[in-house]
Amino acid sequence: MKIIKSAEKWKSLEAGGFLKNRTIGFVPTMGALHEGHLSLVRRSKKENAVTVVSIFVNPAQFNDKNDLKNYPRPLQEDIKMLEAEKTDFLFLPDSGRMYADGYAYRVTEQDISKTLCGAYRPGHFDGVLTAVMKLLNIIGADRAYFGEKDYQQYLLIKGMAEAFFMNTKIIPCPIVREADGLAMSSRNRLLEPGERKRAPLFPALLARRLPPERIKKELSAGGLRPEYVKERWGRRFGAVKLGKVRLIDNVPAPPFKKSLSADAVWRRRLGGI
Repeated sequence: MKIIKSAEKWKSLEAGGFLKNRTIGFVPTMGALHEGHLSLVRRSKKENAVTVVSIFVNPAQFNDKNDLKNYPRPLQEDIKMLEAEKTDFLFLPDSGRMYADGYAYRVTEQDISKTLCGAYRPGHFDGVLTAVMKLLNIIGADRAYFGEKDYQQYLLIKGMAEAFFMNTKIIPCPIVREADGLAMSSRNRLLEPGERKRAPLFPALLARRLPPERIKKELSAGGLRPEYVKERWGRRFGAVKLGKVRLIDNVPAPPFKKSLSADAVWRRRLGGI
């Protein structure tokens, strides 16, 4: 695996003809890699001649400075994981060069970005879209792969690519979950042991055949602090805080039945939760 640290170096590879007539798959990440990320890498390798992964902890998408400071950065571990997957290139840009303009220019979306996570994290999606546009412009990939755990983010990036006539096709990939149902996330490693044991209640309740407000009450009763549980685009979305860690998830929106007997059956299916 070759490590590239600047846009100029990547462009020199293109100019040298190394990438000519070869399809490029791109997996943008913020590092702290897990099986979910690796599933994107494997799909890219299956569908493209060259696979590029980026690791860039994007300061522009953090509205909480402590969150940015505490975000895990196990770079050497990440490099070993990518080498084991036979990744072709790791793009490892510096934030100073990525934001040489001081973040004076940015991408803003006026609809989807204002709901769900956008309502609780002001400026977050401006930072995401701006960084992703920069990365897509630098790499010039044929396809870029994004996990559906961040479904709202996927919709925004797909919409941005279409609105600006970008050549990269945005590919959604299914959520990868732990054995207990928790969606894989880099933030999971920040959970304390007791918090990690409670965390699977989050996806289990999201899948329950209950109204969102009832789910929020049960999350609170289970020791999780819900920000929202809402339905959009045929899916149910949720965000909770557990200790100092914020988790998000989404599942297909279940059909609702108001009868208590139907709800009791659903409880038994989920092991009495």
